[in-house]
Amino acid sequence: MLYTLILIAAAFFIAHVVLLFTSFNNAKLKAPRYFYSHLTLWLTGLTVFVLAFLYSGTNQSGFLDYFDTTTKKSYIFVFTFGLSLVAHCLVTFVVLPLLRKSKV
Repeated sequence: MLYTLILIAAAFFIAHVVLLFTSFNNAKLKAPRYFYSHLTLWLTGLTVFVLAFLYSGTNQSGFLDYFDTTTKKSYIFVFTFGLSLVAHCLVTFVVLPLLRKSKV
């Protein structure tokens, strides 16, 4: 089950990256694809949280053993939210203006 969840988390993250990079059409943003990009990022965070919930303290993974308290587990959601916010700001304030400028 551990390795299955790790593969699911990796697949969601790869899907997030692919969807994010394919969300741009010339100088426009494809809103549904961009939404699914954020959704897959949150599903990645949720999967990592489930991994930490199930396997922290079991000595099966040094990374997951770090999340041994509720506070540390909540950092997974804080990090996911922060990553989502930074990605959204970069797209809104850097990528789209650059695409619009290069098209003109």
